This record gives sequence, C-alpha cells and structure tokens, in this order.
Amino acid sequence: MKSKPGSTAPHTLPDGAVSLADHEHHARLMLDDAVWAYFNGGAADEITLRANTQAWQTIELLPRVMRSLAGGHTRVNLLGREWAHPILVAPMAYQRLAHPHAEQATALAAAALGAGLVLSTQASTLLEDVARTVLPEADRGPLWFQLYLLPDRGFMQALVQRAEAAGFEALVLTVDAPVQGARDRERRAGFRRPADIRAVNLAGRVAPTPLSLRAGQSKLFDDLMTHAPTWDDVAWLRSITRLPVLLKGVVHPDDARQALTCGAAGLIVSNHGGRTLDTMPATATLLPRVLQAVAGDAPVLVDGGIRRGTDVLKAMALGASAVLVGRPVLHGLANAGATGVAHVLRLLRDELEIAMALTGCRTLADAPGALLTRA
Repeated sequence: MKSKPGSTAPHTLPDGAVSLADHEHHARLMLDDAVWAYFNGGAADEITLRANTQAWQTIELLPRVMRSLAGGHTRVNLLGREWAHPILVAPMAYQRLAHPHAEQATALAAAALGAGLVLSTQASTLLEDVARTVLPEADRGPLWFQLYLLPDRGFMQALVQRAEAAGFEALVLTVDAPVQGARDRERRAGFRRPADIRAVNLAGRVAPTPLSLRAGQSKLFDDLMTHAPTWDDVAWLRSITRLPVLLKGVVHPDDARQALTCGAAGLIVSNHGGRTLDTMPATATLLPRVLQAVAGDAPVLVDGGIRRGTDVLKAMALGASAVLVGRPVLHGLANAGATGVAHVLRLLRDELEIAMALTGCRTLADAPGALLTRA
C-alpha cells in the first residue's frame, strides 16, 4: 500500500528489517511515486548519486586481531563537546512528505539515539518546536540549524536570532546550491509540493523582485545569480551571530582554505547527495583533499552515500570528525515515524561498533590503521 504525502495511513517498522537497504526497499512501497523521485532522485544522469555509495564500498578494511578492546567506545569531540558517536542527521527539506509527524519525529529519534540533528531551513516544522523536542534529552547529540543565504538580510538576521533563542548550537550554511540542479527523475515524475506542506520557518520573507531582462539576457545569470551569495556574505553572517558557522558543500581545497580565512568553524564535504551537479566526484574521494587543505585547523565532516557502519568507520579513518546521513533517515521516517528513524540510527551505531571490534579499533582514534585502501 502506498501512502500519500501527509496521510495518516499506518506506518510500521518493516518486518525483518536488518539494514538500511531493507528500510529503503520498504519505503519505496510506502511513498507516492513523485515523492519518491523527489527524495531519492539525483541530478541529470545520477552518476554522482550512484558514485557516492559505490566509493565507500570500494575502500577496503584491513583488520588487526588480538587487540585489547575492553572499554572501547564510539565517542568523539566536536566543537568543544563530547558526543556519544559521530553520526548526525543531515538537513532535509519538507519531511512532512514522508510522515505526518515530519521533523518532530526525526528530532525525537535523533535525541533518543544520541545522534546530532541538523534542521533544514526548509523544514515543514517550526524550529522552536524541534528544539523543544531535542534539548531536554540529556544524552542528545548536537543541534544545528541549516541556512541558505537569502537576499532579504533583515529576514535572515531575524531567522538567525530565532535559532539562537531556541537553543540551536551552530549554523550550517549550505554553499553549493545557488541554483537547483537539473533533477530529471523528479521532473519526469511530475513532482509538485502540496500546498499544505510549506517551509514554515521562511514565512514572511521578502523575495527579490524579478528583473526586466532585455532580449538575449539570461534569466539565470542576469537575474537569479545577481543575488547569489559570496564570501562577503559569509563574513556578514558571522558578524550577526554568536554561534559557530560551518560551511556545507565545500569540496575544493582552495575553497576550504578560503572558508577558514573567513572564520568558518568547520566544513562539511558534500555534493548535495548528488542532487545539484552531476559527474562531481564522490564525497569519499573529495574528503582527503579537503582534509589536507585544512590541515587540522577545523573539523571536517562528510555526507553522501553513507549506508553502513563500515562506511562511518571508513570516513573516520580517512580523517572526518563526523558523518551526516540523509536519505536513510527519510526511509525510516516514511516506514515508521520516529520508531523508523530510531531503528535506522541504531542499525548504523551497532554496525559501527561491530566494525570497530572486527578491525581492532578500541576507539575511533584507532580508525586510520584500519584501512587497506584509501579513496
């Protein structure tokens, strides 16, 4: 049975689900074809989308044996605080398309499982409601708010102030999507966001007035891109907030160095899940180059294609500070709401511990020695 977006059809944990792939298979049965295309499709021929997952699979692990593993753990230090494990939920828009409880259910599960949560600026739930769900949980992970820089600076400043007042602990500025990618699968499926599912935290913003273009001018370059953010906007954002600012979507070493010059507190290596520019390299391939450029001066996180606990271990072995997981969380949400998300996160955490034990890694500081081949 397929449930329609925002429906109250029953959502239950899939029988026999023991992997994220099982959750994906069941979620395909639950979701409308167009919504599935929106959540799971990539840009153009989806080469980057596929490469993200494949790249982690091609990195090999070389186990060590007979090591003392008693007292081992998955804890990490990130932005001055210790977290139970290095798994965060990536920012994803309009989660009400997957389940009526939307971001509230995802937040509840993340907090209960000690996972970090990065709330999308295009969430279909008020940021204050999400914060109230997460913050009381004693063993929760980090709570961050993701932003796109909008031309309406007055609105942006008010939005940042709302996030600060609600208790969010960092801002994640997405910098790799000044324009939407050509998502063919989504367009073929005819996806249209239902009118009752909105980016509720963006209510009241003032959109720029479209320019009058002359013959031969480009709607993209001569209108939309005149409002695209630049490095100066990063400096402005830092000037209006007391929160650390991480940049998401930095993949070039020169940009990584520029980000640190602008005061970024951290970077997230991301190709937007393969949803923007097709034929970009996989994030597992991009990560080492950014790490080399940063040279330990700031934490570097990574997302894209993480589907197993072994993938998490490989990312940490390459030098990442943490990983973000996107689509599998949506699959769990579509299947069983908060219970489904919690199950996805629990599977990843359990698989990470198993992989650590089987490679002789008592802590994640031992992870670099576990790799046979590197991206």
